[in-house]
Amino acid sequence: MSIDFTGAVSDALGDSLSSIGGTLPHFLLEPEDAYIIKNNPIKLRCRATPALQIFFKCNGEWVHQNQHTSQEYMDHNTGLKIREVTINVTRQQVEDFHGPEDYWCLCVAWSHLGTSKSRKATVRIAYLRKNFEQDPQGNEVPMKGMIVLHCRPPEGVPMAEVEWLKNEELVSSLGDDNIDTRADHNLIINEARLSDSGNYTCLASNVVAKRRSATATVVVFVDGVWEEWSEWTLCSAQCDRQRWRECSVPQPRHRGKICEGEGQSTENCTGGLCTQSMENSIDVALYSGLTAGVIAVVVLIVAITLYRKSQSEYGVDVIDSSALAGGFQSFNFKTTRQGNPLLLNSSMQPDITIGQTYSSPICFQDSIDKELFDPLPDKFKVQSSFMVSLGVADRAEYHVKAHPETLPANLPPNYSTVEGKMMTMIVPNGLHTLRKTQFKTSAVFGHLGGRLVIPNAGVSLLVPHGAIADDTSWEMYMLTNQEESSAQSEERCEILLGPEITYGPPGLNLSCPVAMTIAHCADVSTENWNIKLKRQTKDKWEEIMSVNDESTSCYCLMDSHSCHLLLDQPGCYALVGEPISDAAIKRLRIAVFGSMEASSMDYSLRVHCVDDTPHAFQRVVTAETSRGGQLLEEPKTLFFNRNCLSLQVSIQDIPQFLWSIKPFTACQEFSFTQVWYRNQQPMHCAFSLQRHSASTTQLSCKISVRQVKGHEQILQVYTSVGESEKETLPFFMQADCTVTSQTGAKAFKIPLSIRQRICTTFDTANTKGKDWQLLAQKLHIQRNLSYFTKQKSPSAVILSLWEARHQGSGDLDSLASALEEIGRIHCKSLPQSPDEKETDFTHLGQNGQR
Repeated sequence: MSIDFTGAVSDALGDSLSSIGGTLPHFLLEPEDAYIIKNNPIKLRCRATPALQIFFKCNGEWVHQNQHTSQEYMDHNTGLKIREVTINVTRQQVEDFHGPEDYWCLCVAWSHLGTSKSRKATVRIAYLRKNFEQDPQGNEVPMKGMIVLHCRPPEGVPMAEVEWLKNEELVSSLGDDNIDTRADHNLIINEARLSDSGNYTCLASNVVAKRRSATATVVVFVDGVWEEWSEWTLCSAQCDRQRWRECSVPQPRHRGKICEGEGQSTENCTGGLCTQSMENSIDVALYSGLTAGVIAVVVLIVAITLYRKSQSEYGVDVIDSSALAGGFQSFNFKTTRQGNPLLLNSSMQPDITIGQTYSSPICFQDSIDKELFDPLPDKFKVQSSFMVSLGVADRAEYHVKAHPETLPANLPPNYSTVEGKMMTMIVPNGLHTLRKTQFKTSAVFGHLGGRLVIPNAGVSLLVPHGAIADDTSWEMYMLTNQEESSAQSEERCEILLGPEITYGPPGLNLSCPVAMTIAHCADVSTENWNIKLKRQTKDKWEEIMSVNDESTSCYCLMDSHSCHLLLDQPGCYALVGEPISDAAIKRLRIAVFGSMEASSMDYSLRVHCVDDTPHAFQRVVTAETSRGGQLLEEPKTLFFNRNCLSLQVSIQDIPQFLWSIKPFTACQEFSFTQVWYRNQQPMHCAFSLQRHSASTTQLSCKISVRQVKGHEQILQVYTSVGESEKETLPFFMQADCTVTSQTGAKAFKIPLSIRQRICTTFDTANTKGKDWQLLAQKLHIQRNLSYFTKQKSPSAVILSLWEARHQGSGDLDSLASALEEIGRIHCKSLPQSPDEKETDFTHLGQNGQR
């Protein structure tokens, strides 16, 4: 029973002390909710009258009398005795309590008539986490556009209050109706002004701490407008007149668009304004016609001369000059707006006056494709586009049509023949023609070994020198599985971390293991995964090793983005991961593509969320290329946590006066299961936008991809759209394009002579203590060393693993540094006799770079 004391003590109890025995205690002060800050205890107080005793009860149990501090005094106005009691509550007491609700306490006061209870007061430990759940993102908005800066403060007790800083000064909405800071911690500026440009920071605070978000830069830009045309000038002697206008009302500011249209206009004088005679007009027309005729004759003579010269020097055909450029193609694009990070898309039209040139390496399908850019015999040269334009290619075309039996059956339309070998002409718009074959490769290997690489898949196979017998050669292949995988066990929550890889042929006889590299999508920076290697036998998948266990059958070395395997026999392999805690994270690659729809007024944005491996993303690229999609923003990595919460994709900051979106589609959601068990299969959502006017050629918005109570990535879209811009350009190249399939010594970083000297030095222990175990330690290979013990040459296998890990680097510095360090250590620890000669590897880096 709780009685609220609301009147004056004299009014409630009267003036007579004799009434004490018939009155229940009234609380003058009840305990209040409190927060423990750091390790400082808090005090809870109760005050009641009339009261013979007051005791605290916490979490249903009486607090010991010794823990109470009590005092009693007389109210001089009423003559009644007032009792006050205080207790301390420590952080340890709150942490030790494990109940269904928060730690609580109340007071119980006694009088002669009975007892009264106070309200419950809760005691909680105050904290404020360091990381914001959502940081504000920078933005560029037009003048009078809306600025929305989102902020979700860190989790805390009590809940944090949010303030906004602009250029380190507090932002207040009290004196500015244009600013709203009340909407769920967000900062909203209804109509942007130039003065609103600046650096904005979200400031979160509670009783225990203050936190600052990342700073977001807001730029308010002004697009230029053309002033009105000036009056026409008088007609000139050439019978024309001009007028002008300037981009000055206003001028473009803060990287705003320059004015559209011309600044000067010229037209012929009409209506009798021209003073020239008809004879002069006839003379002008005559001279213009003669000049055009002379130019045409000169061009024809030059073309015939070049044609004859090419025949006399090169025979029927000449080699395409693009083949001599070292496998690089150049593309010239004009940016539509200065200062905007536009990627290559259809809105960028070629321009010969102003532009930037982007050169990117072309990834070859396999060794056959590579031959296209190798020197060919003189009489079998690749046709140049210049000779084709002159009609010289007609002979070859006639030969194919007249003798079709000379061509193999079932050739794709982009195949041509050179000495009976099939070659694929790689063209920017024809990437989709390689869809069925782009994830497999093959080559013939002998005793010298080599390297197989599947372009743009993050997969390679290193065949060491000596792995194949001296008098033997094998045609080896490697491919990825494109179908739904069955390697993982959902009962054990396993997921596929990379593509399934098959290498062969079956029955391949190897004297030492090969090194296979597979890109994976697991965040292995923390020990939250049990990663396993599985091998398919018939229709079953068998676990052959766990990365954390010792094994002599195979070896696995995990890097942040790739797994390197040492394998003794061919077959189909898969890397799977079993999360051992809810903190396990897998990486997703997020990308946004766009394209015009059937209607010229509709534009589609597609957001793809795939496992962060080159193989998975290349499937997205292939699909988007076939439909003319354009990559609108650099792909980003999102950490997806195993917290069983969904993934949300939303579109924000659409210019509502220029574009509209279908209702109820601005935010879309994928369940946790859809994302977590995707197993390298593409997944995407689409936003269908419609422009209000055909004159609208710019689209700017944000795409937010976030896991509920997890990480978030923002994709900034800024692109130009237009009905006539249909050409598809190659919009990205993988980082591993520089690593291609090769056979022989050129496939290895370490020269063969150096490799043999290292193996001779470290394979057997010597008096200086140099053996392969020390070599492995210096190359950061420190686990499962029992695998190398059974190898004929442990050092050679260790060097193969080093080659697989460093296939993308261009020098041998890390290996040379390790060998130099080994030499220094043992020169200091063991005195060298005059007869002993130290093996010198100091020139290793120079040899490797020749």
